[in-house]
Amino acid sequence: MASDIISTGSSFSTFEKLEKILVGLSGGVDSSVCIQILKDQGFDVSAAVIRFSPAHDAAVEAARKVAAQLNVFCYEIDAAEAFEQAVVQPFCESYCKGETPNPCVVCNPLVKFRLLAEKADELGIRLIATGHYARVEEQDDGSYRVAVPESAARDQSYMLYRLDQDILSRLVLPLGEFEKQDIRDTARELGLASADAPDSQEICFIPEGGYADFIRARGLESPAGHFIGPDGQDLGPHKGIAHYTIGQRKGLNIALGQPVFVKAIQPDGNILLGWAGEEFYRAVTLRDVATPTGKPLEDGEYLAKIRSAASPAPCLAKNQPDGSVALVFPTPVRAPAPGQSAVLYRAGCVEGGGFIDSILP
Repeated sequence: MASDIISTGSSFSTFEKLEKILVGLSGGVDSSVCIQILKDQGFDVSAAVIRFSPAHDAAVEAARKVAAQLNVFCYEIDAAEAFEQAVVQPFCESYCKGETPNPCVVCNPLVKFRLLAEKADELGIRLIATGHYARVEEQDDGSYRVAVPESAARDQSYMLYRLDQDILSRLVLPLGEFEKQDIRDTARELGLASADAPDSQEICFIPEGGYADFIRARGLESPAGHFIGPDGQDLGPHKGIAHYTIGQRKGLNIALGQPVFVKAIQPDGNILLGWAGEEFYRAVTLRDVATPTGKPLEDGEYLAKIRSAASPAPCLAKNQPDGSVALVFPTPVRAPAPGQSAVLYRAGCVEGGGFIDSILP
C-alpha cells in the first residue's frame, strides 16, 4: 500500500521536482504521510509545527518525533497570541451571542496558513503543504480553487473556503486523491509513531468539559434565560445558551408529549423551541462573504454546504444591497445555524462562502 501511494505523482506535475516545500506538521497521521509522499516525489521537504496554545504541547512533541523519524527538520511556530485574538476570543463571544461558530474556518486563513506561509517566506521556500483532504485546481483564467477530494467521506474543502489566491497559488494538498484508511495503512507500513494517532477533534482547544465550562473559565458567562415553547409558553429556565445549538433535540429535558428542537437562540438568553419535523428552512442570509479571487460572488445556482458534515444542497445565491448574500433552497435544509458557514460549490470547486446571519422559513 505504501508503494502504491508514494508512487502516485499526478498531483505534482505542475511543480519542479527537488523544489523546497514546507509542510504544516500536526503530529497526526495525515500530515506525517503527507511528508513522506512529498519526499518520495522528489521534493526537498522541511516541516513546521504550530503551537497554538499550551494545550498543544503534546502535539508539538509528537510532531518533532515524527519529523525525526522522517528525517526532516521541524521548525516551531508560536501562534499563541494570534490564535487567542483571531480565533479563541471571537469563538467565545460568538457562543455568548447564541451563535454556533466553527473556529477552523477562521483559523485556517488568519492563523494556520498565514503563519505557515510567512515561515516559508522567511526560509526562502515558495511552496507549502498540509495534510488536508482536499485538492487545489488551477482554472482556465490562471486562478486557483479549493476542490473536493476523491474521498467524499473525508472532504475538508469546507474548512478551507476562506483561503485566498496568495495561499492557493503556492499550496500543495497531496492527500486529496487518497482514502483515510490508505493513509493510515501507509503510516503503519512506514512504522511512523503517528500511525495509530486518533483523528483530531473538531475544536482543538476545547477540553473534555465542553464549551460552557471553557467559556466560563475565561471569565465569560453565556446569558441565562428561559425555554419558550412552540406555542409561546414559558417552560422555565435553562442552563445558559452556550449549552445548546440550533437543531438540538437531545438533552433539553422538556416533556411536551412530542419531541421538540432548538429553533432559535436569542442573544437576550431565551431559547425558542419548535416541534420536531419543523426544523427545515428555505433561505438564509450570509455576512462577511469571501471568494477565492476576492471578487464579489456571482449571483446564480450553486451547491451549498451549511455545515462541514452536511450534504451539498442546490441553492440560488443573490447579492443583496446591504452587502449580504441570500441563499434560497428549492428543497428546505435542516437546522441552518447563525454563526456557521455556508460554503458554495460549482463543478466540485469552492466558489465562496460566508457566515450564516439569519434564517428564513
